[in-house]
Amino acid sequence: MDNPFEKDYIRNYVLFYVSIVVIMILFFIASTLFHDVEKIEQKKFDGNVSNSIKSNIKRDNLDKNSTVKFKLMDKVY
Repeated sequence: MDNPFEKDYIRNYVLFYVSIVVIMILFFIASTLFHDVEKIEQKKFDGNVSNSIKSNIKRDNLDKNSTVKFKLMDKVY
């Protein structure tokens, strides 16, 4: 078996890894140059909810809690 330190194998491996890093850097530069970032408007929700809507939400929550799909066991083990 050949000793890789005597031949030019190390130089080939280093060149291979350097070429991969250069390609990754080029793709990063290309993606940042050609990527147009659109400005998105921030949506704000109205914090003032009327009382009728609040009562409807409370009533819906009570209705959901009163109808249970699962029955609990009478005795705890």
